[in-house]
Amino acid sequence: MIRANCATFFTAATDKQHFPKQTLPEIAFIGRSNVGKSTLINALTNTNNLARTSRTPGRTRQINWFHITPNRGSMLAFVDLPGFGYAKISKQERSTWQTLVQNYLERDIYATLLLIDVRRHIEIEESDLLSWLSERNIPIIPVITKADKLSKSKQKPASMALQHQLNMKQAPVLFSSLSKEGIQTLWHRILSISKPNK
Repeated sequence: MIRANCATFFTAATDKQHFPKQTLPEIAFIGRSNVGKSTLINALTNTNNLARTSRTPGRTRQINWFHITPNRGSMLAFVDLPGFGYAKISKQERSTWQTLVQNYLERDIYATLLLIDVRRHIEIEESDLLSWLSERNIPIIPVITKADKLSKSKQKPASMALQHQLNMKQAPVLFSSLSKEGIQTLWHRILSISKPNK
């Protein structure tokens, strides 16, 4: 079984000038507000509060770096990005967040976990992000969160439909914070990433 032997908060930044120097492969967690990025980080690291979770969408307003030492493979950095697509914030706040995330995505990212709520479809933000990441040859692992919101009989069809929408060879990983479904599959995907040449 793959697990995190050690997981610690490293640093946070609200602007490009405070981004830390890249010393570890960075795995970025990207998705809409309230899709469950922090919850997934906590599940992968078997912690309750390493990454801050909130019932209020749009609460994460900075980029957070966590240093993760798995029991297999080398040390990694998990990077929790502010969510996109939440309407109940000012235009100025939205612009600031977008600039922050865009500046981060210009870094040499090792891979991204794109999180999508099982109850939603791919929208323009996800499509644009997928195209941008693909153009830069950044590996993408799609994750369907809150899988427990659908019955078992509906989960696989939802995954297949999303795989078709994404036009990807690998099916998205179904994740549930309640049943812990998908954690080992995700660890295997993360640790088996082969970074393509740019």
